[in-house]
Amino acid sequence: MTSTTRSTAATLRAAIAEATSNRAAFAFQATVMILNDLAWVGFWVIFFHKTGTVKGWNTSEVLLLQAVLTGAGGLTLGFLANSRHLSKLISDGALDSALALPVHPLAFLLVRRFDTTAVGDVLFGTSLFLIAGHPSVERTIVFVGGTIVATVLLTSFLVFVGSLTFFTGRSDGADMGFNSILVLSGYPVDLFGGSSKFFLYTIVPAAFVATVPARLIQHFDIKSATEMLMVTTLFVIAAVFTFRLGLRRYASGSVWTRA
Repeated sequence: MTSTTRSTAATLRAAIAEATSNRAAFAFQATVMILNDLAWVGFWVIFFHKTGTVKGWNTSEVLLLQAVLTGAGGLTLGFLANSRHLSKLISDGALDSALALPVHPLAFLLVRRFDTTAVGDVLFGTSLFLIAGHPSVERTIVFVGGTIVATVLLTSFLVFVGSLTFFTGRSDGADMGFNSILVLSGYPVDLFGGSSKFFLYTIVPAAFVATVPARLIQHFDIKSATEMLMVTTLFVIAAVFTFRLGLRRYASGSVWTRA
């Protein structure tokens, strides 16, 4: 294990310990998120009960989609919480403390903040799959693997749009990107058509965050799995490259604060 890996793991453990120190508050926040997820799933159950199958999607398939989305969203926004706040840290000039440390600044920033509410998402997504996903060994492996890849993709996308703040000086675009990918990932991509569908497979890769993994759990397809891995790899490269390039332009605001 390299020194960077050890430092990153230690930073994450410290962030988790700090965030969960108040166990009552931690349990309350996680429970509220679970209830919120339950309400959204309830909407889809009622919707498909009234309409039946819509463009090849039924209740079972949408529940799989929600299981992957809440799992990946919880991992990203909980354990890598600063992926959502990166643009604000940049625009506020608050990267100084990370740059002063002998660790990779992006890795440190991503794990420095832990959001306890997102733990509810992870628990809900896992439970939803176990209850409604008809788990088997193969389906469980695909669910876990798909959720992990979706987490990497979602994190990379948020880092990419957040890093654009280095060049624009504004966080509006990052906020729009965050809201867009989370909202659009919650709907089966087949409900969209034409250029909108193309958009969800490329510019804002919402289709690969939940729809594609849900399909792979139902019917594993090596072509779709490969496409998902390729898109994820491209966004990882784009995120790291844009962040590193942006650091060269970073004008310190001399804000010595904890990121």
